[in-house]
Amino acid sequence: AASEGAVTAIMPGKIIRVLVVEGEQVAEGDIVCILEAMKMENELKAPRAGIIAEIHVKAGQDVEMGTVLVEIE
Repeated sequence: AASEGAVTAIMPGKIIRVLVVEGEQVAEGDIVCILEAMKMENELKAPRAGIIAEIHVKAGQDVEMGTVLVEIE
């Protein structure tokens, strides 16, 4: 189960860019990665402020809906 600080894929697609690094401080609403799906780029944002604990994906990786991409603690 994804934690409340998890950023998950909103639909199947490909990660185009990861805009954060582990240990980085983020604010609620900061863009953490870009997911390309159905020829559109979707900005995935931090659900809360915190520190990037873990990044589970890299640019170019295909993901399924619901995949945990980044965890914020």
